[in-house]
Amino acid sequence: MNIPILDLNDQYAENPTLQDNFVKNLGISFENIGFIAIVNHGIDTELIERLYSSVIQFFSLPLNLKHKYEIAGIAGQRGYTSFGKEHAKGSSFPDLKEFFQYGQVQNDLNKPLSNVNVDEIPDFNDSMNHAFMAFERTGLTLLSSIALYLGLNRDYFNEKVKGGNSILRAIHYPPITNEPSSALRAEQHEDINLITLLVGASADGLEILGKNGSWLPVKAEPGHIIVNVGDMLQRLTNNRFQSTTHRVVNPPRSLWHTSRFSIPFFLHPHGSTSLSCLECCISEEHPKIYKDITADEYLDERLREIGLKS
Repeated sequence: MNIPILDLNDQYAENPTLQDNFVKNLGISFENIGFIAIVNHGIDTELIERLYSSVIQFFSLPLNLKHKYEIAGIAGQRGYTSFGKEHAKGSSFPDLKEFFQYGQVQNDLNKPLSNVNVDEIPDFNDSMNHAFMAFERTGLTLLSSIALYLGLNRDYFNEKVKGGNSILRAIHYPPITNEPSSALRAEQHEDINLITLLVGASADGLEILGKNGSWLPVKAEPGHIIVNVGDMLQRLTNNRFQSTTHRVVNPPRSLWHTSRFSIPFFLHPHGSTSLSCLECCISEEHPKIYKDITADEYLDERLREIGLKS
């Protein structure tokens, strides 16, 4: 599917028309499709290559070494989560993946979970940390355009998101060795967060559900990042923005022997942030449809629904 391609440089252009068009096109795309591609996104190509290299090395480690980094009692929010632990909301079949999650670094202003440092790969922790910071910067820039489109102050989301609960997730979909009973590499789902930023993937497989009910393949081209709306932003905007259903399908049988790697960045607010529908998105024509809830409460609910928390 040809999703809209926007140039992030336009947001910084001296020409106000370019700025206004960027904001308008971003908002309309999120209302109608929920997915866009961004060029000139500010995330260094060399950093992306370093990140993928270290991630591939990690997932190539023997299972007993990877298990060192699987931490009990934190619902997979940091470190390694082994194959088959997570399933999509509403599905009884585990996704065909393993993953590693890296979050906010602790500082005096926030007290998140501690990140899990990988000893065997010297560049792993550094590349994850630098990528996390780069994704967060780009995500905040996009949220400022979203705020403008909604008629809010440009900085509306900053204090809600900066230093919050965002997650960089490195995913490995291993080779398929047996006929899958029903599961896909990732069953159809919607992301829970505000927006997701995805830079590249090592293979095809991502599909989004069109309004006509058909599945449409989407792939990030070199130099692009794909950005999609998550459930939290859909909830905040009272369904004005669309959290589009997507999935990762299995490859053709001739490629079952291959792996797929993917590294999405899930932009989350602080846990105490209210997800109550924005007043600017409520009207007589569009009455409020969601109950009030905090980001922490909503995340806790979803972690239980996808099998990472009991």
